[in-house]
Amino acid sequence: MSKLKVLVVEDEEAIREMLVMALEQSDLQVTAVESAEQALRALAENLPDLLLLDWMLPGISGVELARRLKKDDSYKEIPIILLTARGEEEDKVRGLEIGADDYMTKPFSPKELIARIKAVMRRSGKSGESRQIAVGDLILDTEQHRLMIDGQALDVSPTEFRLMHFFMLNPDKVYSRTQLLDQVWGRSVYIEERTVDVHIRRLRKILAQYGREDLVQTVRGFGYRFSVSG
Repeated sequence: MSKLKVLVVEDEEAIREMLVMALEQSDLQVTAVESAEQALRALAENLPDLLLLDWMLPGISGVELARRLKKDDSYKEIPIILLTARGEEEDKVRGLEIGADDYMTKPFSPKELIARIKAVMRRSGKSGESRQIAVGDLILDTEQHRLMIDGQALDVSPTEFRLMHFFMLNPDKVYSRTQLLDQVWGRSVYIEERTVDVHIRRLRKILAQYGREDLVQTVRGFGYRFSVSG
């Protein structure tokens, strides 16, 4: 399986080198440039799977580049994570409104960066993961966008499909409502935590038709866990 390709656009050399090192250590293919103009040339030569884009760039700013790319049919499907020193809410909202898929406020750890990239790639359907995930007779097919039990397709919404996808990729781990909102819905969506409960209840109701409602478990005082064990 080919490596995921990431284009890094960052004008500060030290940060750019840190990003390249962190990404390559996570087995990602990296191209790094220092300006929007260089980024456009790199995009014309080879489309990446994801763009890591600094907000403050010389010449064309990162947020302006993101705006242009999201309006261009050739590039609008490329996920963009904005890297910014701007921590104010209005700046974050502005970045998301122009089409960025996520944002990270400097400074951040390489571990958090990789987690953010994986979450964005999962939501975009370009994670490079296997097409099918199987847990017993429960099968999730990312290519056909189907969730099946014993060969029978379950009637789940796109959100419930993403929720189950995340759970099946991370079995036996407990996640709070906030973490699930972040990983499944993304930072670009502002919704209440109780929305998670609504989708969990619906998912359990669907699974209950096949006697599998216990797959999604409540962990009192914290959140939810997907597990084949009790």
